[in-house]
Amino acid sequence: MGFRTGLGYDLHRLEPGRRLILAGVAIPFEFGLAGHSDADVVLHAVCDALLGAAGLPDIGELFPDTDARFKDADSRDLVREVLVQVRRRGYGVGNLDVVVHAQRPKLSAHKPAMRASLAALLNVGEDCVAVKAKTNEGMDAVGRVEAIACWANVLLVATK
Repeated sequence: MGFRTGLGYDLHRLEPGRRLILAGVAIPFEFGLAGHSDADVVLHAVCDALLGAAGLPDIGELFPDTDARFKDADSRDLVREVLVQVRRRGYGVGNLDVVVHAQRPKLSAHKPAMRASLAALLNVGEDCVAVKAKTNEGMDAVGRVEAIACWANVLLVATK
């Protein structure tokens, strides 16, 4: 098969005393995301999209939160490991599309840095990465500024 698509999703609670990292970019905010690693919801969704497209186990199976090796892990390292496995399967990234759901902080000013970070991490041009930010119009945990979520859709292209 010449190409495969994958869909990833993640959500983490916001809590005081943690840094907010999205797509590998530190975002100034009064809260950060709770999690075993750095809790980067964007990169976790990207990992699951890549893994799903390649027919591999999900992020929770590969990097379980019960494993001390991943405590406070930089999620960029998780993506790099996932990419090694994707490449072993004979695929490279064609493009990535992400939608970040956050009532606050407003992400418009940070989208270019997030896009550049994702492109560099995936070794693709910035024209192959889209980053969109949405609020939840005050509804649910995201809308109440209790959480941030992300959807990611990736296209893998055969390299062999």
